[in-house]
Amino acid sequence: MIDENRVEAGALSATGVAAEVALSEVRQLRGADRPTHGGRLFAYVYDPAVPGLDELSAAAHRESAHVNGLDPTAFPSLLAMENALVGAAGRVLGAGPGTTAPDVVGSVTSGGTESLILAVKTARDAHPEIAAPRIVVPSSAHAAFAKAAHYLRVALDVVPVSPDTLRPDPAAMAAAIRPETVLVACSAPSYAHGVVDPVTEIAAAAAEAGVRCHVDACFGGWTLPYLRRLGVPVPPFDFAVPGVTSISVDLHKYAYAPKGVSVLLHRDAALRAPQYFAYADWPGYTMINPVIASTRSGGPIAAAYATVRHLGDDGYLRLAGITRDAVAGLADAVRAVDGLRLMAEPESTVVCFTATEGGPDLFVLVDELTARGWHTQPQLSYADLPASVHLTVTAAVAPRVTEFGPDLIEAVAAARAAGPVRLPADLAAVVGALTPEALTPELVSSLAAGLGLGGDAGSGAGPLPERTALVNTLLDAAAPALRERLLVEFVSLLQRPTWAPS
Repeated sequence: MIDENRVEAGALSATGVAAEVALSEVRQLRGADRPTHGGRLFAYVYDPAVPGLDELSAAAHRESAHVNGLDPTAFPSLLAMENALVGAAGRVLGAGPGTTAPDVVGSVTSGGTESLILAVKTARDAHPEIAAPRIVVPSSAHAAFAKAAHYLRVALDVVPVSPDTLRPDPAAMAAAIRPETVLVACSAPSYAHGVVDPVTEIAAAAAEAGVRCHVDACFGGWTLPYLRRLGVPVPPFDFAVPGVTSISVDLHKYAYAPKGVSVLLHRDAALRAPQYFAYADWPGYTMINPVIASTRSGGPIAAAYATVRHLGDDGYLRLAGITRDAVAGLADAVRAVDGLRLMAEPESTVVCFTATEGGPDLFVLVDELTARGWHTQPQLSYADLPASVHLTVTAAVAPRVTEFGPDLIEAVAAARAAGPVRLPADLAAVVGALTPEALTPELVSSLAAGLGLGGDAGSGAGPLPERTALVNTLLDAAAPALRERLLVEFVSLLQRPTWAPS
């Protein structure tokens, strides 16, 4: 018989455990993660390799972890730190006193996705007279724009990018603007390939049509200005460009703050006004929110504030220089390998490469690099663009560059020897004929088992196979709509409650 007064399920033990036991469990679980430091993970994390920075940001986080951003009058420290971060971001991005954008205002959000959702929400709400609003984005725009469109019931007009330049044609962007368009977006740079869109021309087209233009600089907004100061020919993209009405930049990327902190900037307060949500028609406190969340921990904001204050302008310039040199070294390593080519000449902090005809299977190559301790990000083929491998480069990568080249040569040789992944004939036939609507739980389970997915994530066994080339090959063979549905189903299989402690 179950004693209903004693609950034991997953993390909730019946009597509680000692603090050191709980911490030991966290450390044990973390042992299965990719390394967040050391310059061998080329996605998801941003490591400057600055001694003492982790300890500083953790201490600042601890000081404000229980401060609530819901009410700035109760916690003015958080308001002061937010305003300081917005001011810093504005200065980096060409705004502030003495510039052509002296009245820039902004908000601190939890990350780039929230910043982009709010940019779309603000543009939509600025035009309540438009019953069916639309936004125009290049196909290389971050998927968060599609998420924003989905959440906010805004139509998404996608303009393809050139397979040669990886950028959209400004004329095509202009032609996509309709009377219902409320926002035109571009990237600085695009995440996938690291190239800066033609912001000047796109912003001019938007301005001529009377439409807002948002620059998604979440990924590169904190590095491109410093790279420009170092002599890198960075195209115009910030508030110095007429027609740019808003910009987003993530501080948890190249400002090297802990996750998750982003800043959404607007050229002036009138443009930002529709971003706010206020509600007083209930018996509780009047809700007023500049961002999506109501309750917000002050921890990430305080950690970002301490990080930016500690590193300073000269520190970021130095880190940008180190990163620039690391990018050049990695790009040289790719150029030196027969069978690989750069998708674009690096102009930011991304090295992206693909295979030439007769080159190695990229998904097998990714596995071979992983086996050698290099964790890269495979990108599936899309429209006229081939599958590719993405490397996000940070300052921590610089000491590892000389190791990467020989390992890349070795990994390519191993991938060639292994040969390309071939889907079993029956599996290939299923993927070719399958529609998202035809997926059943039984079929999903069968596919997952055949791909080696679905281990117990809480047991330490790992929910994914060590080699993922077969999974990526299957997804690459599927149309985007089927990819989406398959990944939703696969991730759903992995996200299961733990009912008893392991």
